[in-house]
Amino acid sequence: MAFTETTTTGYGTRVGRSFKSIGSGFIIFCLATALLWWNEGRAVKTEKMLDEAGNAYVEMENPNKKDASLEGELICGTAMATTEDSLSDAQFGVGAKAIALRRTVEYYQWVEHAESKSEDKLGGKQVTTTTYTYSKQWVSSPVQSSQFKDPAYQNKNMVLTTIDEAEQYAENVSFGAYKLSESLIHSISSREGLDLAISEDLLAQFDKSTQVAYERFYGVQKSIQQPTQQPATQPAIPDSIRALLSDSARAVLDSLQAVNDSIVKSMANAENKKDLQYVHQASNVLYFGRVPGSPEVGDVRVTFEIVVPAKVTVMAVVDGDSFKPYKAKNGKRFQTLVMGKKSGDEIIDAEKKANNMILWALRILGVMLVIAGLKGIFGFLETILKVVPFIANIFGWGVGVVCTVIGVVWSLIVIALAWLFYRPLLGIGLLVLAGFLVWVFAFKGKDKLKELAAKRNQPQPAP
Repeated sequence: MAFTETTTTGYGTRVGRSFKSIGSGFIIFCLATALLWWNEGRAVKTEKMLDEAGNAYVEMENPNKKDASLEGELICGTAMATTEDSLSDAQFGVGAKAIALRRTVEYYQWVEHAESKSEDKLGGKQVTTTTYTYSKQWVSSPVQSSQFKDPAYQNKNMVLTTIDEAEQYAENVSFGAYKLSESLIHSISSREGLDLAISEDLLAQFDKSTQVAYERFYGVQKSIQQPTQQPATQPAIPDSIRALLSDSARAVLDSLQAVNDSIVKSMANAENKKDLQYVHQASNVLYFGRVPGSPEVGDVRVTFEIVVPAKVTVMAVVDGDSFKPYKAKNGKRFQTLVMGKKSGDEIIDAEKKANNMILWALRILGVMLVIAGLKGIFGFLETILKVVPFIANIFGWGVGVVCTVIGVVWSLIVIALAWLFYRPLLGIGLLVLAGFLVWVFAFKGKDKLKELAAKRNQPQPAP
């Protein structure tokens, strides 16, 4: 059931806030202008750096053997990223030989959602109605339900346990005969689930502490009897009967028997998973709660993942037995690691596309912030007229249109000036083209209109 809250803001308070927003609007406007200018420079420098790197790199034919001639060169090579380091999670007593070990934690909680609607009243008041709804979902951190607006949902959250997320990386990761630097190691994304083998004593401790937390919040509950499903076994076929069958029939029976053995083995492995009353271990997940398939508020699930050896492609400068970033003439640095086998040209093309996407994303963001800043500066004009909401809405619409037009024009001017600064030849060429188009439409268009008007004013011959 939804909970609603209504608040009223007086005319004087609204006007005061609108005048205060002038300062914040001006700050947003200035920051957005700086963002647009910086973004153009960043994109140009990155593109020049990528062009330079694309012309400078050499293919590393055999990463499994060190080549002194490649020292200090920007290379592109493909090899297996492997490690002999063993990583362990001391809190849970699990680990593996892996490039990285990650522990992520989720909590099943009540979450508050708010939706507000505002209405202007005669005299300048504003009535805001906020509707709060609540749902249970998995979140990355506990939710403080004591701050919920609806008293019926306050203090309804709890957690059976709190566990910090953790992440650790191997220090020594080989790339053929070379070693990967820390930043390159962090780029490897070949994740897999870590099969858990937590000791029974530790699971028993978790189960006991979780039971205490559960009963403190929910009270004593009846234990849940988990049904134990025994794996079905396929009876063996006597040799006397097998002798009467043809070779093809015996082959079919052997394959069916192999499939059955595989199923029995997998079910037996499932039976070996630890499943206590309040703690359940399966695959790479450790679940704190009574029934994993039917979560209750307070349940916690911990997921363990490892990054396993994988084939990767590195583009960086050879530095002894390791790698370092490539430094272009404009000072920009570049190094990358991608999964799988890629050529240098493919990597450069992908980086250029990413650079272009970032360019346009920041351009759009910058324009929107410029418009928002202008609306913040001139929004007080609409607020002053809120004593008559109908007139204020019309005037506000006009202010919004004007701010949008001015914001777009201002953004284009900033971008054009940035192009003149960072790309003088191209910027001048674009300005010349823009001037030519203005002349064509302004002057030639004017002459064309006069010509059409003259033809229209000429007397028409009688039929």
